[in-house]
Amino acid sequence: MIRIILFLLLIALAAAGAAWLADQPGDLVLNWGGLRFTSKQPMYLLGLVVVVAMVAGVILRGLWKIPSHIRRGRRERRHARGRHAITQGLLAIGHGDSSAARAHAEVARRHAGGDPLALLLHAQSAQLDGDRDGAQRAFRAMAEREDTRLLGLRGLFIEAQRADDPVAAVMIAEEALKMSPSSSWASHAVLGFCCAKGDWAGALSIIDNNQSAGLIDKATYRRQRGVLLTARALEFETVDRDLSRASAMEAVKLAPTLIPAAVLAAKFESEAHQVRRAMRIVETAWLAQPHPDLADAYSHVRLGDSARQRLVRVETLAAKTPGHIEGALAIARAAIDAAEFARARAALEPFVAAPTQRVALLMAEIERTEHGDSGRARAWTLRAVRALHDPVWTADGYVSDRWRPVSPVTGRLDAFQWQTPVAALPSDKGHAIEPSPFEEAMLAPRRVEPPKEVASEPADAKPAEPVEVKQVEAKPVELNPLEPAAPTVQDNAPLPAAIEAGPAPASAEPAAPEPAPPPAAESAPPAPAPLFRSRTDLPKAAPAPIPAVIPIIRAPDDPGVDEDGPVDEFAEQIGPPKAQVGGWRGFLSRLGS
Repeated sequence: MIRIILFLLLIALAAAGAAWLADQPGDLVLNWGGLRFTSKQPMYLLGLVVVVAMVAGVILRGLWKIPSHIRRGRRERRHARGRHAITQGLLAIGHGDSSAARAHAEVARRHAGGDPLALLLHAQSAQLDGDRDGAQRAFRAMAEREDTRLLGLRGLFIEAQRADDPVAAVMIAEEALKMSPSSSWASHAVLGFCCAKGDWAGALSIIDNNQSAGLIDKATYRRQRGVLLTARALEFETVDRDLSRASAMEAVKLAPTLIPAAVLAAKFESEAHQVRRAMRIVETAWLAQPHPDLADAYSHVRLGDSARQRLVRVETLAAKTPGHIEGALAIARAAIDAAEFARARAALEPFVAAPTQRVALLMAEIERTEHGDSGRARAWTLRAVRALHDPVWTADGYVSDRWRPVSPVTGRLDAFQWQTPVAALPSDKGHAIEPSPFEEAMLAPRRVEPPKEVASEPADAKPAEPVEVKQVEAKPVELNPLEPAAPTVQDNAPLPAAIEAGPAPASAEPAAPEPAPPPAAESAPPAPAPLFRSRTDLPKAAPAPIPAVIPIIRAPDDPGVDEDGPVDEFAEQIGPPKAQVGGWRGFLSRLGS
């Protein structure tokens, strides 16, 4: 509005000046060289002079600004080339062409060295080539600039992590967190460092800052704060009981389904004789996810109870999640402690067909404790080696024997979950180790066999084979003719009909139908598997016939082998050699040698 008023005032003044000049009398004469201009109305000549002066001024101004226009055009062309190189370089990094990215980074550095994107391109091309020193120099240059400071710190943080320098990484993350409290990567890094060194107060303050900055929602904030309070309660359980109790109770209020918090809070409530409150805490967590620690805390919620009372309480807890394996395992454990082995077997019966390791170990304990059967206990223990794995605390592929607040692999908070590890999932290719006959024999049901009436039938059936009789009849030809062959026939063929028939070949034919008892034995009811089985891949050789008279191998005048045995040179007495015997005895000894 003010500008419009000033513009109107200027127009009014110009009009007033022109009117005043037009009212002035006189002539306007202009002499310039050989030119002479004369005007009776000086206003027109004055306007012409003004127009000429303006044109001349524009021309002179254009000539004066020509160098600046040239410099600006050159600068714009270089900037355009740099932007083109940056674009092509980022695309090359995107598809992994390190050589093209490096070439475009050099072009961008020459034409647009001050551009933040050129610095970023140079740093990322150095990272793609594996040049850590070049990447650190580029990120350090970015950290020195005000507009790219956070980006440079992030790059230096990543390089420190790659160089396995946690101290430098945490220092960089803390500096970035001071500049920008809403930086998620910096808060995550500092939070992991605080948890690693046990600074739970610092970790809780970072969680509060994340919630106020809007990085996490309310549900996540309650869960993470409960995890940190549980970790602090577990650490100060034996140092500061009051702080541990307060932290555990607050953690249960924030995260009722957190298993370690529920177990610890139930323990403190049980010590304070608040049995019903402790039971409600455990039941809430059990309904979310059954866990053996919850069952143990529930069974010992009242101090001084007997084993049978604990068994009844565990059965009540397991009834809230019927059919769950953790409930069956908890009942079996309590039943074994109470010497109720029938209840333990009944609880584990649905899971015996495909047992897990804990099921097999409990069955082994039952066999050892109830019957003292070390064989069946060892069979169940061997079966536990091949059994499926039970759920454990896992985080990012890391298996832990206890719950931890932070993953040791990635530093992620609340990463541990109660689940079966990935490496222990069942395979569709079958078992790598087949069950052994010993294990099958040990795990077979016990049966009482009636005593056999005739125990010598298998021994009598074997000598009745005709092949052995023929071999015996053919051998007397090679032996001494004075040796009779009749005893041999009696040993191998006890049937009197075969003995009376003589050595004729037809006498062996009636004995062929006699090997019929084995099929009869097969049709009998199946007997329990034997403890030791013969290998089927090795054929059993037929017993060689025993000759009636063993021929003499050596001559009658052969003195035989010296019974004193071979002389042991190491057993001889060490000492000086004996002197040579003189007289006729020495002469005879030297003559014999």
